[in-house]
Amino acid sequence: MNIRLETPEDYRDVENLTREAFWNVYRPGCTEHYVLNQYRNNPDFIPELDFVMEEDNNIIGHVMFSKASLTPYPSPKGKGSDYPSQQVEESIPSWTFGPISIHPDYKRKGYGLKLLQFALEKAREMGIGFICMEGNIDFYRHAGFDLASKLNIHYHDFPRDAEVPFFLAQELIPGWLKENGIQEATYCPPKGYFVADENPEAFEAYEATFPKKVKLHLPGQLTEQ
Repeated sequence: MNIRLETPEDYRDVENLTREAFWNVYRPGCTEHYVLNQYRNNPDFIPELDFVMEEDNNIIGHVMFSKASLTPYPSPKGKGSDYPSQQVEESIPSWTFGPISIHPDYKRKGYGLKLLQFALEKAREMGIGFICMEGNIDFYRHAGFDLASKLNIHYHDFPRDAEVPFFLAQELIPGWLKENGIQEATYCPPKGYFVADENPEAFEAYEATFPKKVKLHLPGQLTEQ
């Protein structure tokens, strides 16, 4: 097994891998490969944290990281005060990752966790102190993630007091939130993650360059699109 930075020569192979990994998982078909295709030219993309995993000289895994942001609430004044209801205007840099892809033939064999742990350690070495992401806690808890609500970090699409089961977070550098004066904040995913929904015609033209696959409506998908 080998983990290294992605190169331009890998792009199409990685997009094929991502398509195979996500096909019919969260929706009929998938869009993650197009997100990746478009993200490499996005200013939020972090090329130093764009890794592929190889086994027998074949790419079997990939993960990418992106800049994101937190919008904090002002700190409460006085002991026992409630948090203010209005957020401050200034956002604070944060980070996220994904998509993370493992070829279907290699899933449930520990490869995804090894790839993620390697990438998170590299992120920590770069000084990245806090990560938010959307995923299954049953898997990501093994990489140190927990519900973001436990850190008073809220998901932008849900009520402030909601415990969102798929919204997870981790301090890669212990105490990072406190050191940056964050007691409570709202997280919004990078805009680039929604590129397929915002540009459906461009996405369909891109998807047409791949071999046809059957789109299925399956139980557990997040959307019936």
